Amino acid sequence: MNRLLSGSLIPILMSFMFCAWISTGFSPAKGATHVAHEHFHTKSSGSGGITILFFGDSITAGYGLDMEQAFPALIEAKADSLGYSVEAVNAGVSGETSAGGLRRVDWILQRPFDIFVLELGANDGLRGVDPDHTRENLQQIMDKVRSERPDVQIMLAGMEAPPNMGENYIRSFRKIYKDLADENDVTFMPFILKDVAGEPNLNQPDGIHPTAEGHRIIAENVWEILKPMLR
Repeated sequence: MNRLLSGSLIPILMSFMFCAWISTGFSPAKGATHVAHEHFHTKSSGSGGITILFFGDSITAGYGLDMEQAFPALIEAKADSLGYSVEAVNAGVSGETSAGGLRRVDWILQRPFDIFVLELGANDGLRGVDPDHTRENLQQIMDKVRSERPDVQIMLAGMEAPPNMGENYIRSFRKIYKDLADENDVTFMPFILKDVAGEPNLNQPDGIHPTAEGHRIIAENVWEILKPMLR
């Protein structure tokens, strides 16, 4: 059975955030080495450690922040402080869509990892991509991971479509994540921005990308999902 994070649905006040996101350009996180075709930002955990690969968009990448402030690095630090031997690989690319992720996942699979955290779809929702297309892209990404690395555990992080897309689109978009989690029996976090979305003091001036404090909250929420996977 997939493990479902408890919590309420996203408040309507997200609408102003997504409108801001539409008008905001994307650029790499300050001071970060982003994965394109040659670089990974990693910290070796030594032999016998667990490698977690975070595969996502600007949320994973830590848009506007130093990469050490992004939630993957914070999770590594948290794990280390609790005695886990963990290497966090930040494979986030700002502006990435599910289609873009599908195009680059083969290259990502060239390196070994134990846990794959899939965080994509926000930019699909902003562009009004057909949810069926987003679903198919995410499915193919997971299929490729399981084909190449059958022993890898997968965590799927959900996202919400912007409210201005209409209720039917929002419901269809939300449903793809729950359905994918159920059908693929993967660990599931319904909303990566839980407790952060719509909170002005936890988001940068663009109203959508989390601040350093926002990333700390994301890291704590993601950690609660990942921790059982480390055992």
